[in-house]
Amino acid sequence: MSKNAKTIRYPIGFKLMFIITVLLALSLGAITILVSTLVSMDIRVTAENTNFSANYNAAAAAEQFFAVNNSAVRILLRTLDTFDQADERNAAVNYFFRENGDIAALITDRLSLVNDTFFLVHEADPSRIVPFLDSRAGYLARTSEGESFVLNAAPEFEIPMLVLLLQDSSGQTAAAFVSSAVLARYFGESGNVSCLINSEGDVLVHPDQSMINSGANIKNDPFVETMRGRGDLRMQNLYTDFSGTRYFGAFSKLNAANLAVITTIEYDVVFEGIAATTKRNCWLSAGVLFISVLCVWFFSKTISVPLKKLSAAAGKVKEGNFNIVLKSGNRDEIGLLTESFVEMSRGLAERERLKDTFGRFINKEVAEKALKGELKLGGENRTVTVFFSDIRDFTAISEKMSPQDVLEFLNSYLVRMVACVSKTGGVVDKFIGDAIMAIWGAPVSTGNVARDALACVRAALLMRAALREYNRGRDGVEKPRLRIGCGINTGDVVVGQIGSKERMEYTVIGDTVNLASRTESLNKPFGTDILVTENTWKLIKDYIITEEMPGVTVKGKEAPVRMFAVVNMKVTKPGMEQPGPHTLAEIRKQLGINEPDMKKTNANSMEVKYKIHD
Repeated sequence: MSKNAKTIRYPIGFKLMFIITVLLALSLGAITILVSTLVSMDIRVTAENTNFSANYNAAAAAEQFFAVNNSAVRILLRTLDTFDQADERNAAVNYFFRENGDIAALITDRLSLVNDTFFLVHEADPSRIVPFLDSRAGYLARTSEGESFVLNAAPEFEIPMLVLLLQDSSGQTAAAFVSSAVLARYFGESGNVSCLINSEGDVLVHPDQSMINSGANIKNDPFVETMRGRGDLRMQNLYTDFSGTRYFGAFSKLNAANLAVITTIEYDVVFEGIAATTKRNCWLSAGVLFISVLCVWFFSKTISVPLKKLSAAAGKVKEGNFNIVLKSGNRDEIGLLTESFVEMSRGLAERERLKDTFGRFINKEVAEKALKGELKLGGENRTVTVFFSDIRDFTAISEKMSPQDVLEFLNSYLVRMVACVSKTGGVVDKFIGDAIMAIWGAPVSTGNVARDALACVRAALLMRAALREYNRGRDGVEKPRLRIGCGINTGDVVVGQIGSKERMEYTVIGDTVNLASRTESLNKPFGTDILVTENTWKLIKDYIITEEMPGVTVKGKEAPVRMFAVVNMKVTKPGMEQPGPHTLAEIRKQLGINEPDMKKTNANSMEVKYKIHD
C-alpha cells in the first residue's frame, strides 16, 4: 500500500505543477496582449458602438411608445364623436381602457375619462389630475395653438407617469396620462444609462426612479447644451461634465414633441476592467505559483488516507448504516468530497425519516411546522377565519368540455386563486373539486384574530380582481366566463391532524366550518360574490364596505344569522378619495349578476338548507 501510494503521489504533484505553470503563463500572456494599445482602441470602438446602439434602441422604443399612445387617443376621440348614445360611448371608453391598460386618464375640453382600475392597481390618487393640469395651464394654451408637449407627472402621482398634451383632428386639446414603466427596460441596458428629456430639459424616463420622482431637470448639462446647439438628429462624442468626469455621450432627437433620448457611459468604467484584471491576475498568478510549490506535495500525500476512509464509510452506507462520523483536515477537493459524503449520509437518513412525514401533508406551511416540531399532535382549540369558494354552474360548464380541457381550465383557475390565498398569509386546507377551502389563523397566524379575518377578506377581493382579469377574452363554450361565490366565517374550531397512521391530514373542524360552507352557498340566492357572517363583520367592520343581506336561518341553527355582502375595502388614508366600487349594485353590474328574488328563492328550494327572512 505504501509503495502504491508513492507511485501515485509524485505523478500527481508533477502534473499539478505543470498545469499550474502552463495556465499562469497563458494567463499572463493573454493579459499582456489585452492591455495593449490595439485592444484599448477596440474596446473604445465597441463601447461607442454599444452606447450608440443602446441610444438607438431607447429612442426607437420611445418613438413607438408615443406613436401608439397618440394614435390610440386620437382614434378614441374620433370614435366618441361618431356616437350619439351614452351607452355606446361608455362601451367604447371601457374597451379603450381594457386594451390600453397603461393609459390612466384622458382629459379634453369636453371629456374627463379616468381608468379607475389603473389608479386602484397602482394605489394612486386620481383627484390629483385636475390640480396638475391647472398648474400647467401655459402648456395647455400652447397646445391649443398646435404645439405638442410631454410632461413628467411622477412627482405628483408618485408613480412613473407621463402626460401627453396634443390636439386632435377636430382641434380640441387632449391630455393623456400614461404610465411610463414600460419604457424603463430600454433605458439602462449593458451598463449604459439612457434618459428621455423634453424641450425644457425635464427628465421624463430614467433608470433611477428618484430622478423622475424629484422632477429633475438637466438643461444645463454640457452635453444637453451641445445637443441643443447642433442641428444633427443623432450624434455621439466624448464630453466632460461639471465634476470633471468624462463620458461617452449619444443623443437622438425624436419626431414627437421636441423630445430627445440621451445615453451615456463613463469613460473610466469602459477601461477600468483592463487595468484591474491585469493587476489582479498578476498577483493571483504569482500567489498561486508560490503556494503550489510549497503545498502540492502535501496535497498529494493526503489523498490516499481520506479516500480509504471514504471507501470504508461507503461500505457502511451500503449496509444501511447512515450514521457516519467522518472528519477530514484537508481543505481541497478531497476535503470537500468528505464533507459532501457526510452530508449525503445525513440526507439519506433524513429522507428515510421524512418519507412518511411529508406524505401526510399537502400544505407547505404545515409541513415546515412539522419539521420544526412546532405542530402539536392531536387537536387544539383555535379561533380562525374559514373561507370557502366555489365556481358557479361548474357542472354545466364542465359537461361541455373534454376531460383534458376541464383539467387545464381548472388548474389555470386554481393557480390564480391559490396565489391570492398565499399572498395574504392564508393556508389552503383542501380542494373539493372546483371548490377551495382555506383558513387564516392556523397553523400560522398574525397573532390577532381581526387581522387574520381582514387578510381573508383581502384574499377574496384579490380573487375577485384576478377573476375579472382571467375572464377578459373568455366568452364561449370552450372559454366560458366564470363567476364564483365566497363564504367567510370566523369562530372557534378544533385544529389538528386527522386520519390514520398511513395517511394523515391537517385540517379544522367544527360548527364554524359548517357555517362558512353554508355562507358560501348563499351567494347564489343573494346575488353576491363575497359574503361574511356577523362573526367576521364585527371584527373588521371599520375596514370594509358592506351591505347587510336578509337574515338567514341555516340548517342546524335556530337563531337567524346576519349576513353581509362585501363591496370593497375602505380607504383609511386621510385625504384620499374612496375608489370604486361603492355599492353592491355596482358589484353586480361589474360581474353581470342579476338582482335576486328572495321569495322565489325560498319557494324553489329543493333541499331545505336555509331559510331567508324578509
